[in-house]
Amino acid sequence: MMLKPSLLAIATLLATQDVSAQLLQRDLGNYNLQFGTSPARTMAQGLVKPATSDTVHGGLDVSSDSGWYFGQWTPSMGLTAATSMEIDTYTGFKNSFTQHLGYEVGVIHYTFPDLATSDSHEVYAGLTILNTRFGAAFSDDPGRHDSTLFADLGKLPLLDFGVRMKVGNHQLDTPYTIGDGSEVRGFSDWSVQLSRAFMGVDLNLIYSGSSLGGASCEAYSGQNTSCDGTLLLQAQRSLF
Repeated sequence: MMLKPSLLAIATLLATQDVSAQLLQRDLGNYNLQFGTSPARTMAQGLVKPATSDTVHGGLDVSSDSGWYFGQWTPSMGLTAATSMEIDTYTGFKNSFTQHLGYEVGVIHYTFPDLATSDSHEVYAGLTILNTRFGAAFSDDPGRHDSTLFADLGKLPLLDFGVRMKVGNHQLDTPYTIGDGSEVRGFSDWSVQLSRAFMGVDLNLIYSGSSLGGASCEAYSGQNTSCDGTLLLQAQRSLF
């Protein structure tokens, strides 16, 4: 693709500057151009988020007033022995039927030029109804198939808590054999997050878990940091 050399040049140029996140923006007629070392967008109402795995990364995003967008994001340039180059190319369409009803659809193609690994892709969609957001993503990676559903229900009446939920299903092409000889062909996982601001501090209570447990947890490779049921309390406050 013609954009690949341009993207790599942009990422390399920005890497010579401050490595902190940067995002430059410019309007070109009916189009908006953004590029830099910080991802320009998230997809499917925040469900699909570009990752960064190297000290040198960058991307380019082009969107039109009609709702169509296209871009490339390179989370890793593969400049160290422990990393490899990855190029994520995406395109999608985002628009609104009314002020309170909007939608988004798109696809991402993941390319790994330095590896023998096959390319993969992910299809995603999002829906906004009033203050509620829903997202869905379906990926076809080498050796596995993953699907994820996301819901941001906004703030609950009376309690003033924000509620977010995520459910995933993961199917393995080749069963994972654990120590006792049994096989894991697939599993599900989930998380529920309650959020509330209190005296300038953002409080998050997160419960996560999966359908695996005990010895079968060694086969876990889902969206949570742990296979077992986990309850986590986070407190964040901006210093500036």
